[in-house]
Amino acid sequence: MSAGPQAQAQAQAQALLRRLIRYDTVNPPGNERAAQEHLHEQLRAAGFQCELLGAEPQRPNLLARLRGSAPGPTLCLLGHIDTVLADPSEWRHDPWSGDEADGFIWGRGALDMKSQVAAEVAAACALARSGWRPARGELLVVVTVDEETGGALGAQWLTEQHPERVRCDLLLNEGGGQVFEYNGARHYGVCCAEKGIFRFTLTTRGVAGHASLPGLGENALLKMAPLLERLASRAPSYELTPESAAMLAGLDGECHGGGGGWAAPDRLHGSDPAAALARIRGRSPALATLVEPTLGVTFAPTKIRASQKINVIPSSAEMRVDCRVPPGLGEEAVHRAIAEVLGDGRQGDFEIAFTERTGGNSSPTESPLMDAIAAWIAERDPGARVLPTVLTGFSDSRAFRAAFPDAVVYGFCPARHQSLLEAWSLIHGADERIDARDVAFAAEFFGEVCRRLLG
Repeated sequence: MSAGPQAQAQAQAQALLRRLIRYDTVNPPGNERAAQEHLHEQLRAAGFQCELLGAEPQRPNLLARLRGSAPGPTLCLLGHIDTVLADPSEWRHDPWSGDEADGFIWGRGALDMKSQVAAEVAAACALARSGWRPARGELLVVVTVDEETGGALGAQWLTEQHPERVRCDLLLNEGGGQVFEYNGARHYGVCCAEKGIFRFTLTTRGVAGHASLPGLGENALLKMAPLLERLASRAPSYELTPESAAMLAGLDGECHGGGGGWAAPDRLHGSDPAAALARIRGRSPALATLVEPTLGVTFAPTKIRASQKINVIPSSAEMRVDCRVPPGLGEEAVHRAIAEVLGDGRQGDFEIAFTERTGGNSSPTESPLMDAIAAWIAERDPGARVLPTVLTGFSDSRAFRAAFPDAVVYGFCPARHQSLLEAWSLIHGADERIDARDVAFAAEFFGEVCRRLLG
């Protein structure tokens, strides 16, 4: 992107973010239409073919297309416009103010993820207004609703009900890009995979009785105590997948960012992830906290219930466990982890019932899109490294990977000034804010990556 359009994109991205924050799109209920109409007008005026498409009138998704003059790949810039809730009493600036203060833009969605939407839309508009059109393929901008509650009205609905309208070959979404320093080097993570969800209910059984005579009953709730203790004191063994193995290789200094790839998968799978994690923890305990959950199955007990009445010994107790599983692993891996941490349950001390099963998702760690990201970072932040990362949660990327298995889908929005550790402490929290320079930095990237991939 030349200096003129680039400067326009950077300034517009910052102004657009402030405007988007002022739309209250807390989900539920969402009410994203006004914000989507604003973005629709911005893109339409720049020359995009636009449409609003939704399962509900007040919650439309935005699709904007700029076609090239020759066949080629479709590059999709994806983002969601809904946010989680916010309590203004906990904030230094009103969460829907879009205030710019102390070098930051403040408000709910400043990081998750109205900043990326603003950077993507501003970059796309600046390119189109400058007269640029793809030499090959097309540029597709998609802004979804309902991501924060699973995407049933957003990415999932679009990819299932209107797949031809959002079909793409390359896609950039949220999930990576914030810089972090480790072992004397700066790193930018590219999210290549997301863990799956295998939530389950753990049940213990007993015999009901009057609470005034505890010895006459058999308290199922007390049987939960040793299980909770095991969950607190033990963790399943690590199981490296290609993505987590490549990430560990990158952190050990073996990644050379695009084109050259990462260390050989066979050697990585033979390595000791516990030793690698110990090295990371020794250098950066905070980073190790983010890395460890990507290395295998995790359990997090979150809910427990037993008797319906205070004076009744419960005959059963239930505990809900949020279980996350790396892509490529499934229910068999969960059963192995349960047996390792809790036992096999054959003695009748507990029962397991799955309540949700959603496998993880991933894209190749090597691709032309990875090369383009790495090349741009090398130019803009010399000496910095790019490496694959795994998201412990999930995003709209999972719907696109499921619908278009051959597409390369990454989470990447570069942030050079506000680090990964700083950002993670603010996402979904009070005083969410983004360094204004990073909004401009991201807009520059999205404009340039469009040119490099589409001509």
